[in-house]
Amino acid sequence: MLQCLSGSSCVRVIEGYKSTWYFLVLVLAYVVYLIFGALVFSAVELPYEEELRRELRTVKQQFLEDNECLSDERLEEFLARALEASNYGVSVLNNATTNWNWDFTSALFFASTVLSTTGYGHSVPLSDGGKAFCIIYSVVGIPFTLLFLTAVVQRIMEFSTRRPVEYLHRRWGMSKPLLGALHASLLAIITISCFFLIPAIIFSVLEEEWNFLESFYFCFISLSTIGLGDYVPGEGYHQRFRELYKLGITFYLILGLIAMLVVLETFCELQHLKKLRKIFYLKKQKTEDQLNIVDHDHLSFASVSDQAASFREDKTDLFPDDIVSTSPTATSNGPMDH
Repeated sequence: MLQCLSGSSCVRVIEGYKSTWYFLVLVLAYVVYLIFGALVFSAVELPYEEELRRELRTVKQQFLEDNECLSDERLEEFLARALEASNYGVSVLNNATTNWNWDFTSALFFASTVLSTTGYGHSVPLSDGGKAFCIIYSVVGIPFTLLFLTAVVQRIMEFSTRRPVEYLHRRWGMSKPLLGALHASLLAIITISCFFLIPAIIFSVLEEEWNFLESFYFCFISLSTIGLGDYVPGEGYHQRFRELYKLGITFYLILGLIAMLVVLETFCELQHLKKLRKIFYLKKQKTEDQLNIVDHDHLSFASVSDQAASFREDKTDLFPDDIVSTSPTATSNGPMDH
């Protein structure tokens, strides 16, 4: 008897804190995923780093042997200065004829990467005034960008997702969850083609040192706002139509980011994903007064309120389940008939 009571109490405790247990599993899975990524990156990239270090040591030693008048300390000083300038986007290679980092189109490109939080890091403010303005500009501009993107995505979703799904639902009679999943998949394919595959082909042609994989890698790193900065277009020497090229890339990043947000929002509003998210959320706690009202009126109004609540939830879903028409037979078992 005690075992039964203890077992049932344990079950009630587990059921009462189900969302907490799910959340702890989610946190553990995320930590494991981070560790897994670190192990894979370390295993793949560490050999290349060791090889590059050996090559640099060999080149440096050979350079010192060929130039005996130059000391190791002077060479180290020069390389440190050159690398510091390179971190600010100023290269020592062909420096007299290279492109400027702060002409209007380059500055516009930099502003777009700051406001979209991409932040390639290939060019950064050099002066104290520029750094201070970057802080103020970002504090105001990033929330402004989020507001702008939210408004644009909401309007695009109305014409690209909600109305087409509603039209096809009325025209073909298919369930909205199924239509929503098919539409989201088709939208993802179109977005990948228009903002990843085709631009990758274009970048691989315009950028002489990029192959298709590197170009596709740049598109993904940019539109996901990761912005590692190891590949930045328009920074090659003797780049033709550089100003126009930079302007086009700026518009590409903005449009691509909007397209990515539309796809993500479409998938997030799928009913199955909504149910998956809800298992990690905390349930709203009812006040004592509300609980007393529910206890007194449970027999007469519980099922009616459940139906009304489910109806309101279905109205808020982007892709709700099909509403089955009620009939006298279906409603004859309600609590009001007793």
